[in-house]
Amino acid sequence: MKIKESRGKSFAVIFFVYLLASGVGVTVCHFLPTDLLLSVFIADVVATVFVFLFSIIFGNASVYDPYWSVQPIVILTVLTAARGTNLSGALLLVAVCIWGVRLTANWAYTFRGLMHEDWRYVMLKEKTGVFYPAVNLLGIHLFPTLIVYLCTLPAIEVIVARPDFNALSLIFFVLSLFSVVLQGVADLEMHAYRKEKKEPFIRTGLWKYSRHPNYLGEILFWWGVGLYSLVLIPSKWYFILGGLAVTVMFFAVSIPMADKRQSLKEGFADYKKETFALLPVKKPTGK
Repeated sequence: MKIKESRGKSFAVIFFVYLLASGVGVTVCHFLPTDLLLSVFIADVVATVFVFLFSIIFGNASVYDPYWSVQPIVILTVLTAARGTNLSGALLLVAVCIWGVRLTANWAYTFRGLMHEDWRYVMLKEKTGVFYPAVNLLGIHLFPTLIVYLCTLPAIEVIVARPDFNALSLIFFVLSLFSVVLQGVADLEMHAYRKEKKEPFIRTGLWKYSRHPNYLGEILFWWGVGLYSLVLIPSKWYFILGGLAVTVMFFAVSIPMADKRQSLKEGFADYKKETFALLPVKKPTGK
């Protein structure tokens, strides 16, 4: 309890858990006599289950929260260090590291300690009751791991295959970097709003016409990674699955959950009519 009440000690616990999880994942991947992509996937699942066990120990599923942004950095950095790569792979690694470091820093800024748990997990716990442990493992932990693995898979193949860099791929590299800036600006604007919180809904900057510009940045980033890789290796059609999976996840799960929570505030119906879910542009009247 003393650890959970201390933000500093909670940070130390998270760091220790992820350090061990990374070691477990790398070790499993190294000793698996299977195809590289399958080995990485199995190791990823094992590392996720390892983190899940600590979420049970501390009674807080938010132990998993930074996994989304840490997982791709660990996988791609270890793979590059072990096998090397060329310019195409190096640029992709740089883009993913910039995205991951920024997103992890944003998580760290909002992290209040292990006494606090994401409101979505609390809601799921209340709704699912005795089935929550299964929901926790499959829905909160393994499902996002699968999604981000699909997103990271194109980068893994580019790093290993070392295709020649071309000018068209540069467009999608720039898109990835732009999406990181978009998401970063959206997060900074939200932090500033939460400090004041004079209005029930944030209606400034990117949020003036968009309810979730941060989600837009996340979606665009993974489409950028997938299309960058597809341009370099056109035969790998499945490179688009990560971007598609993230898009479906946000539209089917994340946006409806966030909007439902916001709907408890007075004026949400009008707010929703005046804004798009993602696009930070003015909505035509009556749409």
